[in-house]
Amino acid sequence: MGDSSCIAAPSTNRLEGKVAIITGGASGIGESTTHLFWKSGAKVVVADIQDELGQAISDKLGKNVCYIHCDVSNEEEVINLVDTTIAKFGHLDIMFNNAGIMDRPLGSILDTTKSDLERVLRVNMVGSFLGAKHAAKVMVPQRNGCILFTASACASIAGIATPPYALSKHGVVGLSKNLAAELGQYGIRVNCISPSGLVTGLSAGQGATPEQIEAGLHELGNLKGKILRVEDVAKAVLYLASDDGGYVSGHNLVLDGGFSIVNPTMLKAVGLIQ
Repeated sequence: MGDSSCIAAPSTNRLEGKVAIITGGASGIGESTTHLFWKSGAKVVVADIQDELGQAISDKLGKNVCYIHCDVSNEEEVINLVDTTIAKFGHLDIMFNNAGIMDRPLGSILDTTKSDLERVLRVNMVGSFLGAKHAAKVMVPQRNGCILFTASACASIAGIATPPYALSKHGVVGLSKNLAAELGQYGIRVNCISPSGLVTGLSAGQGATPEQIEAGLHELGNLKGKILRVEDVAKAVLYLASDDGGYVSGHNLVLDGGFSIVNPTMLKAVGLIQ
């Protein structure tokens, strides 16, 4: 994971004057994106259930960053998140629905419990839906805004995630496309980011050390000598959130180093890879 302890003063203005909510913003992809958005001039609301981590980020970055406790699967808490953001900063320009959970690293549908399925869908899919719904309610009158989601490369590559997690992330990609069609008439852009494997607190909590995960990613990845890091994902989110991505909507940006388009069996057969 990236070291977010070295905080420089804001260095760019790509998001100057923008107000952003980042769910799951206290760690992993969300934390890295919080820092990058802040450095890019945005006012950022960190939403999470990890209160100590979230408040520490807010305290460190100062008045343009605040922390709000929010369980994204609870609609009342999502409403409070958006209402408090508007009360504090006056408007909302970017809603990054990033909060998510995994049930386990790998597993079969045969031993997946209904409770595990419902828990993953409640956070990953219902939480994303609620965040988008209540952000859209304030963005539609503005006739402007950007709604983003964290999906997963498992929505493009079969067999690399559990059935509940894959189902939830396919749902997020579908929701993103559907909302891009619905909300485009109001000038609202909707996109999602689909990272492949990377080291975050979420992945490291699944029974392997960060070092073991990194070694596996180096071995399995298509783009040799490189692995995906949270900073890479944050940069992609910044592109889609900023005016640089000003005409991009309905897009699922897959960050997998080309893995999803590679057939290693065929490449080995013709001798292109060892």
